Amino acid sequence: MSTDYSAAHSFTKVMEILDRFERSETKIIPILQAVQEEYRYLPQEVLTFIATSLGVSPARLYGVATFYSHFSLEPKGKHIIKMCDGTACHVRGSSAVIEAIRERLNLTAKKITTDDMMYTFETVSCLGACGLAPVLVVDDAIYGQVSAQQALDLIENIEIKERENA
Repeated sequence: MSTDYSAAHSFTKVMEILDRFERSETKIIPILQAVQEEYRYLPQEVLTFIATSLGVSPARLYGVATFYSHFSLEPKGKHIIKMCDGTACHVRGSSAVIEAIRERLNLTAKKITTDDMMYTFETVSCLGACGLAPVLVVDDAIYGQVSAQQALDLIENIEIKERENA
C-alpha cells in the first residue's frame, strides 16, 4: 500500500485499477473498493477522474460512494477500529469500551481519526455478531466480549508493533 495519500498522489495506481477492471462501468463497486484500499478513502479528485475515465457522471459515482457505508470520503487512519453499539452490545457494556477508546486516542463522536492518521475509531449499529457482544473489530480481526481494558490492550499491542516496524 502506498504511503502518500495526498491529492498530489499520482493517478498511475488509479489507472492500473481501472485497467484491471477493464474500465467497465459495471464494475464501479470493485473499482471503488480497490481505490479506497490504495488511498484509505475516496478523494474527490480521484472520484472525478474515475467518473471521466468510465464515462459516467461524477454525481452517479458520488451516489454509489455515499450509498454504501463501506466507502469513506474522508481520510482514515492506518488502523480502523469499529465498536458495535447495537442493542445487544450496548446492553453488555459497549459504552464503557467506547468511552475508554475515545479517551485513550483523544477522539470524540465527531472527531474519529487521530491527528497522526494512525487510528480511525467508528461506532456502528451492528456487526452481526450479537452472541459475542460487546464486539470490537480492529482492522480485520473480530474480538468478542471485549472489556474496556482489553480494548486498550489491543491498542497498546498495535503501538508496540508499530514501534518495532519503524
